[in-house]
Amino acid sequence: MSSISMVGLGNMARALAGRALAGGHAVEIIGRDQAKAEELAAALDGATAGAAGAAPTGDLVILAVPYAGAAAVVREYGDALRGRIIIDITNPVAPDLQGFTVPDDSSGAQEIAEAAPDDAHVVKAFNTLFSHVLAAGPAEGRPLDVFIAGDDAQAKANVSAFVESLGLRPWDTGNLFMARALENVGLLELGLMNHSVKHTDFSLGITLLG
Repeated sequence: MSSISMVGLGNMARALAGRALAGGHAVEIIGRDQAKAEELAAALDGATAGAAGAAPTGDLVILAVPYAGAAAVVREYGDALRGRIIIDITNPVAPDLQGFTVPDDSSGAQEIAEAAPDDAHVVKAFNTLFSHVLAAGPAEGRPLDVFIAGDDAQAKANVSAFVESLGLRPWDTGNLFMARALENVGLLELGLMNHSVKHTDFSLGITLLG
């Protein structure tokens, strides 16, 4: 099993950390508010709180923070992330939900990769799942689908194994440039939420025919 450093204290951090603990992984919770990090770690029963300002210790470092601050977090850790797998779960969606806050020829994951050390491996994953859906797990007897993208084959294999350990189903979509497509799926889900489904009790997945 892996050791996981969860950077963030929000709903996605809680949901992912809970599933990781259930999957037998060691989980470290890291947040700018040390008291809240310790509170979340205690609530999750089995997680530990990383020391404020200390580098992540996990084999997998999950960025469960709003996109606006994600690259800055990566820059702050700098060389401490060398050789690590960084899982980007963010969606750089504009406040008006009409586009993105990153350049048209890029993605949130690619911008984060630019901020990371050259030998760190950024993998996009989990950005198409709402936190409460992720926390609940398989629905109607079928696993939730997790789409991933990244440039390093071994890093993607490690993330896929992690996804499977959570009782979820990984789908490799290709290199990191595909992260823009996955972020568009996140935007699509917000459009569905606002205009037709009218709630967030749903997920998008793959059905294989034949």
